[in-house]
Amino acid sequence: MNITIDPVPFEQKSVLRNLLELYKYDFTEFDPEDVNEHGLYEYKYLDHYWTEEGRHAFFVRADGKLAGFALVRQLGETEEGMAIYSMAEYFIMRKYRRSGLGRTFACRLFDRFRGVWRVAQIEENMPARHFWSSIITEYTKGQFEELREPDWDGPIHRFQNRLDAPPGGSSIRITNQGALPSPP
Repeated sequence: MNITIDPVPFEQKSVLRNLLELYKYDFTEFDPEDVNEHGLYEYKYLDHYWTEEGRHAFFVRADGKLAGFALVRQLGETEEGMAIYSMAEYFIMRKYRRSGLGRTFACRLFDRFRGVWRVAQIEENMPARHFWSSIITEYTKGQFEELREPDWDGPIHRFQNRLDAPPGGSSIRITNQGALPSPP
């Protein structure tokens, strides 16, 4: 499988909006949000990814076909001046799950943004909890914290990205010949 990761240009915002609808529909299994009067879930922060500093939207493609997206947000900085990033939203279409694509995508984003990461999951979303726990354990070689905070219902993984990873650079286009092993 050839995997490519690209920033979402403003001209493709409507494509991201469409994928966000699929994501939010999938998510109703754990968060029973209803559609609005137009039959849409909507994502109220979508425009912010082109109007606010520290917000980044990415598409991931498998063999040239859209396979998902990620929304990354910089939350601030540590006392030492390291950026703090959040995986605000992350979606891999069902067809591509358990193929290694999601793992590759997440790790390349962690490598791209140097600093401290916070990846939160909803308590009831056991597939996401398993996915993130597995990836972050492997990525950090077990060097992470699992936090609980009063204003969030679920675990939050906090870790620093790999120091041996190449810096972000201008492109995060990657090619993966063959899928990575699926998590158990």
